[in-house]
Amino acid sequence: MNVNAMIIDGKDNVAIAIEPIAAGDTVTYLVQGKPVSLKAAQDITIYHKLATRPIAKGEPVVKYGEHIGVATEDIPVGAHVHVHNVVSPQEDRRSKE
Repeated sequence: MNVNAMIIDGKDNVAIAIEPIAAGDTVTYLVQGKPVSLKAAQDITIYHKLATRPIAKGEPVVKYGEHIGVATEDIPVGAHVHVHNVVSPQEDRRSKE
């Protein structure tokens, strides 16, 4: 078993790549000591996020148990989660001012 991603909190809906991951690769991370695997939908740069489940447009993105932003589009499992499809809480507030 090659663990190549991690999550910190069971509430997280993203995992962090701990090595570069190519589209189509198996991504494996541990949840309460048990391996969970999925397929990477896109290339994921080391230390970047990928969706561990579908994240709907408008839904909070949760990393380390904290809301870090809101999805600006539907994000499928295994997709890269970054500034192209997430707005941070500060950016969201500025857009409404």
